[in-house]
Amino acid sequence: MGEESEMASASADRHLLQKIAKILNETRTSYATHNRKLKELATVRSKLSSPESDESSSVRRFSSVFFKTLTPLFIAAQRRTAAAERIVRFVAEFACLRSNSGGDSECEEFLDEFLKFLISGTVAANRNARFRACQIISEIILRLPDDVEVADELWDDVIDCMMLRVRDKVPVIRTFAVRSLSRFVNDPENSDILDLLLEVLPLEQNPEVRKTIVLSLPPSNATTQAIIDCTLDVNESVRKAAYSVLANKVPLQSLSIKLRTTILQRGLADRAVNVSKECLKLMKDQWLSNYCQGDPIEFLKYLDVETYESVAESALEVLLSEGLIMPTDDKSIQQYILSADGEARDESACSPPNIQLMEPEIALYWRIICRKLHNSAQAKGSDAATAMGAEAAVYAAEASDANDFLERILPATVSDYVSLVKAHIEAGPNHHFASRQLLLLGTMLDFSDAMLHKTASSFVQELLHRPFEQELDEDGNSIVIGDGINLGGDKDWADAVSKLAKKVHAAPGEYEEVILVVVEELARPCRERTADFLQWMHMLSLTSLLLENGKSLHSLQGKAIEPEEILHALLLPGAKHTHLDVQRIAVKCLGLFGLLEKKPSEGLVRQLRVAFCRSPPAISIMASKALVDLGMWHSPTEVDKALGQDLLSQFEDESIDYVPIDLSNAEEDLNLKTLDLLYAGLESDDWREYTESSDDESVKATVGEGFAKLLLLGEKYPNLPASFYPFVLGKLIALYFSEESKEQLRFKQCLSVFFEHYASLSEKHKGYVSKAFVPLMRSMWPGIDDNSKSSSYVVSTQRKRAVQASRFLLQMMQTPLYKPPEDSIQTPLDRTEEGLAIRIAIEMVSFKGNKTAAEKAYVAALCKTLVLLHLKPSEQNVVKLMKKLLSRVADSVCSEKELLKEVKLVLEHLKSLDASPSEEISQDEANSIFETLGVKYDLDITAPATVQQTPAPCSKRPAPSRRRARIQESSSDEDEEVASPPPPSAPNTLMTRSHRASKAAALAKIMASKVKIREADEDIEEEDEEGSSDVTADDSDESAE
Repeated sequence: MGEESEMASASADRHLLQKIAKILNETRTSYATHNRKLKELATVRSKLSSPESDESSSVRRFSSVFFKTLTPLFIAAQRRTAAAERIVRFVAEFACLRSNSGGDSECEEFLDEFLKFLISGTVAANRNARFRACQIISEIILRLPDDVEVADELWDDVIDCMMLRVRDKVPVIRTFAVRSLSRFVNDPENSDILDLLLEVLPLEQNPEVRKTIVLSLPPSNATTQAIIDCTLDVNESVRKAAYSVLANKVPLQSLSIKLRTTILQRGLADRAVNVSKECLKLMKDQWLSNYCQGDPIEFLKYLDVETYESVAESALEVLLSEGLIMPTDDKSIQQYILSADGEARDESACSPPNIQLMEPEIALYWRIICRKLHNSAQAKGSDAATAMGAEAAVYAAEASDANDFLERILPATVSDYVSLVKAHIEAGPNHHFASRQLLLLGTMLDFSDAMLHKTASSFVQELLHRPFEQELDEDGNSIVIGDGINLGGDKDWADAVSKLAKKVHAAPGEYEEVILVVVEELARPCRERTADFLQWMHMLSLTSLLLENGKSLHSLQGKAIEPEEILHALLLPGAKHTHLDVQRIAVKCLGLFGLLEKKPSEGLVRQLRVAFCRSPPAISIMASKALVDLGMWHSPTEVDKALGQDLLSQFEDESIDYVPIDLSNAEEDLNLKTLDLLYAGLESDDWREYTESSDDESVKATVGEGFAKLLLLGEKYPNLPASFYPFVLGKLIALYFSEESKEQLRFKQCLSVFFEHYASLSEKHKGYVSKAFVPLMRSMWPGIDDNSKSSSYVVSTQRKRAVQASRFLLQMMQTPLYKPPEDSIQTPLDRTEEGLAIRIAIEMVSFKGNKTAAEKAYVAALCKTLVLLHLKPSEQNVVKLMKKLLSRVADSVCSEKELLKEVKLVLEHLKSLDASPSEEISQDEANSIFETLGVKYDLDITAPATVQQTPAPCSKRPAPSRRRARIQESSSDEDEEVASPPPPSAPNTLMTRSHRASKAAALAKIMASKVKIREADEDIEEEDEEGSSDVTADDSDESAE
């Protein structure tokens, strides 16, 4: 009976399996069948339960058969086909199915069994099993209703498994694990889930996993910064997901002003159209519509337009281009210009207007609106001029409408405009931003009428005569408010005044004439030595404004003050003024004046050199900028010629042994060329002092950027010495990897862009990189050129930094050119990786004999770099020479087994490239290659390359059994060995028991004593010569083994 019962049960299980399999197969075709098949499968499960049977056992029976049916889905290594995805979704829906007849206990028990089954699958060795288990778990968790009761212990097991799978090696498994945890991440009791996601997000390599993590993060102070950081992700979909999360989850008020502007700045300027559209959707649908009720002024208040003007301007322009904002006819600037009775001012009114002050957001808003209308009118007018017929009429009508709208917005008269701007200027610093926005509105007004021109010209004169604002410190000294360089203490303010002056005085030469008249007036007390430092600064700021907008000194001739007079009567005396702020702005003017000269004058160049060497940091920085600009514009050679004397230079020698120059020493001879003088600033040690005193600027950063430009545009300066390029390139790389440059973010960014393009622009640049490699490594490696002692930590850090620099140079050498050379043109050897390999090999061979710890580490680092070079078939002479050199390298590193192994790999590669191994390279050919590379090395081709033995050579004693059999012959055998010293051990037969040095010393004494025995027993030795040969051969074989 028992067997029949088991057979009946097995038959029932097979029948049940067939039913389940049939239902699952039918769900593969379409999602439309799922509802009907869910009912069928639920019916099958419920029929197993009967009043007589245990409900729990029937559920377990159904679950067992159901899991067996699903097993092929877990085992088969199949792709994510549509049919399989439908089955996964159907299974998840069935697991979440609730019974309408009140049998929820049956459903909950099946869910528990199913989750336990899936948990076991998440730890399977098979990747497809783990993938399907995590996929189904994620589907169940996301579909499961909130009222379903699942044991807390089971949920804990599920969460633990999913947290473990977040670090799985398969990206798709990590994706579904994160998706599963997304439902629990908001629970305060599961804070470890959020910590895990924030930990793995910056380390995740797969973009789909990063996207899933971003979409799973909840809005909180801990996650906001991580989400915003993802707006800089390299993958477009991740950036888009970040903006989607910011729009749907993060309230505008919860973000700081800096974060709001950062989001808009990155999103609106994103290179991917989909990302910029997502950012526009965030700004339009959420921030503008939901939080600001469509009011653009209210929207600007969230952005702090005074601090982040450019971001607010970009946001307004995008909204305008999309047609989302546009003022109505009843809104204009004229409503801020009221009559005495408070009503809107009429054009015919004669009484002074009553001005209502604008807020910064309103002033910026109207400037952008007016500029948009002004540009639109000009563009449509140009289109109408080039079009014909009806098309021209349409464009002309559109231009006319834009002009009419602009006229309704702008002040009715120029007098009203002037009154509006003056009121804001006189209102004090709090309305400085609004005043500047209104100044820029003047570029859209028409000043062609004589009366209007006179009114506007008088206003411009007032602006030019307006001195720097100042305040008194505790000691009663005057302190300038602003940068102390530009007119009004603000670069943007000076530009706005200049644009308005150019619009009012648009006739040729009129702009220069107006400013020079004011300069000449302000210069009178300066010439008479009665002016204070504020008057000097005011006069020089106007001169700077003129020189910045001037095209040549010829346009300044014949005016109120001549160019020569400006230089000798104003700029040079200002550079020697006792007040440092006056010196700084005078040095800036000297640099601008030199750019307008056809050739730099002697007095100007000499004063800039003195200011660079002898002045405090702020002035020295300004002088370095001026000297770099003059060198780039006129060429360094022309700048040196201006002094009219022979100057010294350390860059003239082919091999530069740089001698430091102390710029702070007043007695130091300055009879140096401009490049040497600037390089001395690059070698200065006062980096941090400059950084603290000059707002993230320094002489090193300024000169370094200038040298980077010179290297990049080297073909434009043919008179520069050839040794200058690799020497300065090595210095820039050393600065890039130095510890001190970490705080110089702008400088490092500049150098990173420079290095990215430098090696790819020209083969000649690769030659400079190759030539700079060895000197740079020697200078950066501690204990080679620098013998100063440091702690082990400092030495380790310096070595790591030098290795990073070597890898960086190697990457530059292997970067492909933007414009590859023609196949018919052979690349010179000194610009190839083979040439760099020869340089490195020569440097390694130069360390002979006993080496210090620093030298051993240095040679090891060079060897590891050497094996990374891609050596390809080229001239056979180069291959043969490399074999010779690497043989010497193997000799120098024979005690380092790992290094020797790497060198042997390179030697094997070279042997495969050698077309004629039997032929040797001649001495003349080797010397010719060295001459091509510009290196000096005395290589004796005829000398054999031998590998030194280890300190404990292998013992050559015969086997004990032979010695016992023929003691006399054994003695003669050993004598034979002494008479014929063994050949040098090959690298692969090195002694493995070198630690027994004492035994080796004893053996050496025994062998020396046997030399005397050999001289006395020559006859015995001849008699046993053949046997001795056999023993030697045997011993050699044993040693080789």
